[in-house]
Amino acid sequence: MQIDDKVTKLMKIALVTGGSRGIGKAVSIALAREGFRVLINYISNEEAARVTLNQIIEEGGQAELLAFDVSKQEEVERAIGDWKSRNPEQYIHTLVNNAGIRKDNLLVFMPSDDWFNVLNTNLNSFYYSSRALIQDMIVNKGGRIVNIVSLSGIKGMPGQTNYSAAKGGVIAATKALAQEVGRKKITVNAVAPGFIKTDMTVDLDEKEYKRLIPMNRFGTAEEVADVVAFLVSEKASYITGEVISVNGGLHT
Repeated sequence: MQIDDKVTKLMKIALVTGGSRGIGKAVSIALAREGFRVLINYISNEEAARVTLNQIIEEGGQAELLAFDVSKQEEVERAIGDWKSRNPEQYIHTLVNNAGIRKDNLLVFMPSDDWFNVLNTNLNSFYYSSRALIQDMIVNKGGRIVNIVSLSGIKGMPGQTNYSAAKGGVIAATKALAQEVGRKKITVNAVAPGFIKTDMTVDLDEKEYKRLIPMNRFGTAEEVADVVAFLVSEKASYITGEVISVNGGLHT
């Protein structure tokens, strides 16, 4: 799509992995409304990605699609490298590591592929994407990284040993990286949703699970996105290394 270069230079750029559906879609739209030019990452569902893209454009925002598999280091580096070569005067100021998958099972029955696929997509992807962008943030002395983690990574959930391990690893990495880059005016935080109405929770019995939640309902993707939008704003410039839960009081 055509983008006015003068307008683009005034805009901060955000990459949202898994940005076409669910929480990622809500985050992409929220950041566009805050004036970001959004790079919407997806793997294969281009149709869903274009729906998100079109909504942003219809609202007067700026966005483009960036397809790559976050679990594959070569794809991440190639896609981001290609984008940089096409935009030599720009840098990606904000990274939202949102892409993730679940493969729930009791550990005793868990195939090794389900263990490694979940870790590659939810944990290793943090390394691949963050490492590809962090140097530019350091050089430009400013940036934001927000990692979408999970209640599962804070307290652990039965049947989610792989998912809990991955999200718990990202939480620890968030705290460590925040200390490494804070002097460069880069903040690194995590947002930990509880039960949120998305494609990833469509298989859950909401009526059963909401009884466990003090607010007696599942959250919305937009409620998570609002927290992300705050964390990447200047209003949150003194917040780093934190994990903010959005779970309706389910776990504190």
